Amino acid sequence: MTVVNNDPSFAALSQLGSDIDHSVQRDTAKLLAFYLPQYHRVKENSEWWGPGFTEWTNVARGKPNFDGHYQPHIPRDLGFYDLYHPEVMYEQAEMAKLYGLYGFCFYHYWFSGRRILERPLENFLKADININFCLCWANENWTRTWDGDTKSVLLAQNYSEDDDDNFIESLLPYFNDKRYIRVDGKPLLVVYRAKDIPSPAKSFAKWRQLAKDHGFTGLHIAVVDFYDITTATEVDADALVEFPPHKFNGPGSTPDAFPNFTNPDFAGSIVDYSKVIAQSIQREKPDFKLYRGIIPSWDNTARRQNTPTTIVNANPEAYGEWLRYLRAYTRKNSVSNEDNFIFINAWNEWGEGCHLEPDQKWGLQYLEQTLKSSYYNDTESDLDKVREDRIARIADVQVRLQAVAPLDVQVASATIVQQLTHYQPHPHSAAAHLAAQRLNQWPFLYKIARLGYRAIRRIRG
Repeated sequence: MTVVNNDPSFAALSQLGSDIDHSVQRDTAKLLAFYLPQYHRVKENSEWWGPGFTEWTNVARGKPNFDGHYQPHIPRDLGFYDLYHPEVMYEQAEMAKLYGLYGFCFYHYWFSGRRILERPLENFLKADININFCLCWANENWTRTWDGDTKSVLLAQNYSEDDDDNFIESLLPYFNDKRYIRVDGKPLLVVYRAKDIPSPAKSFAKWRQLAKDHGFTGLHIAVVDFYDITTATEVDADALVEFPPHKFNGPGSTPDAFPNFTNPDFAGSIVDYSKVIAQSIQREKPDFKLYRGIIPSWDNTARRQNTPTTIVNANPEAYGEWLRYLRAYTRKNSVSNEDNFIFINAWNEWGEGCHLEPDQKWGLQYLEQTLKSSYYNDTESDLDKVREDRIARIADVQVRLQAVAPLDVQVASATIVQQLTHYQPHPHSAAAHLAAQRLNQWPFLYKIARLGYRAIRRIRG
């Protein structure tokens, strides 16, 4: 009996002997997952948020805001771990590698020499945990954003005169580690808020020279595609890192049908996962180096119960189709395999509902889709065809999950394909994002402003 299946991952992962399609290839894109270290107790968090606070405190208190809302997110295989102990990171690294990840991009909190949440990374550096890594300088002010308050600064980025020298000096132990990711011999450093640095191009030039002074060929600087930046070149960075949901959560990304809200105080935003994917796969190659980014989902209800951004219709299959497209895009547009990175947001952002780590609802399915997406064949060389196929598959997934009546499946699927093919994102402007941040501490005003903003956008088309 011959098994017929056009999925290259099926052919690669199943043991079918002579039935295996030997044209199937393994994608070489380097998947880097952002890694949050805030799963251990530190005195600052106990002082600011209450005794024993960790990210798990947020995660456990999340409540549903509407019918079918998945809250709270509860871990499965790894449990409510404590990163004070390095044993957890061994398990995480082995799990990540097993399912095809190349490495972790650790968030690094440095405030003019003061560190916070540094214990997991220090443990990692001392241990023989076998996985590649790089750092993302999370250079935002530390505020009470979880309470909707961005004005109460707990730790500020002051950007002192000697910060450039001290910052690079502090990173040398990581850069010199054999596991640290490099591009043409240059350590890869990601910067979260490039334009918060007073003179980013000037600082980056100094960082590169300091790296050379310490024996490296330079520094490969990638900056996050935040709301206030458009290209890598405007800050003289080497690359821009796509970072959903940033710029993927505009008013055009709302679902066609909203859920039935059960929280009368809800004043947040609802985003459709299918439209996020549509925006991503319709993005054309820019004239600068762009590292593509993906999220398994997003929902920061655990941090902002009444004013979250919640992505609906997210599921492992749709995530897998999206990642398959990003792999095809990267194969076509990456000059070499030296820096064919795809960034995943994130490995363990449990408080924001974006985690590859297994949970009680989906188990290992997101990780399984990550591995499955790595297999492809010659039919995936035409990027336009891949885009068309991915949209069709995502439409089929959504129709199936919505339990459409059998006689209506074909019509419903065709309708979704049409919508996603011609989708226009209308992303938020930097000014709108800043205003939303400031209004978040007043939910009622935030709700009124959000409704008005969306009405204006609809009128303007």
